Amino acid sequence: MKSILITICGRAGSKGVPNKNLASLMGYPLILFSLSAAHLFKLKAQEEYNVDIVVDSDSAELLEIAKSTGLCFLSTRPSEYSTDQAPKMSVLIYALTTREQEAGKTYDYLIDLDITSPIRSVEDILNVLDKCVENPFLDVVFTVVSARRNPYFNMVEEVDGILKRVKKSDAVSRQQVPPVYEMNASIYCYRRKSLGVSLLRSPLDGKAGGVLMKDYLVLDIDSLEDLEYLTLLAPEIAKKERGFFEIVDHIKNIRKG
Repeated sequence: MKSILITICGRAGSKGVPNKNLASLMGYPLILFSLSAAHLFKLKAQEEYNVDIVVDSDSAELLEIAKSTGLCFLSTRPSEYSTDQAPKMSVLIYALTTREQEAGKTYDYLIDLDITSPIRSVEDILNVLDKCVENPFLDVVFTVVSARRNPYFNMVEEVDGILKRVKKSDAVSRQQVPPVYEMNASIYCYRRKSLGVSLLRSPLDGKAGGVLMKDYLVLDIDSLEDLEYLTLLAPEIAKKERGFFEIVDHIKNIRKG
């Protein structure tokens, strides 16, 4: 039986939103949305995969919240991986290799769930895993959404004081340009043998595949405005999207204290 390590990583500091990984959403600490999703995935995938969950952070408070659920292993992040300049890939490789040494085994896949992109479903996670498993030439598969702007049509950059299209094109309508996607920073599935080899600093270092998710307007919390919008949207999305509702509803089953 193949094994999967789910990582949930969060720094103590953040410039855009102070302590954003400790923010509250719908009355719950933000990290519990990812832990709930990870646990539901583990339950649904247990007949095919051995699944472990690890929370990595330099925040004692965040690690304590994770510890209180009893669902995961804890990884205390070293200071060199806690800076603004530290690539996420280094954090993942550290958490992975540390857990492998502790467990005395090697995982086949690593699935990373971003704390600040909580609106997802277990089906989304399964779709990403399935695409990675079914396409062994891919190093990583991650979720994307259809881009609202297109670099071949209506995205520009300034060159020598003049605005020009990001991608050279003669298109005069959106229908004439190829579709492009935005990485929505929600779910990543890495092939273990690629981490630290073809994937050193970025998921785009190697061969990447994408799985399309619904665009919920606000997914990745990078500013206080993002958090404010998500606070308003999340309850409404939970009413309409069964998959996200299941994750929210399951939080009460894993929350302790």
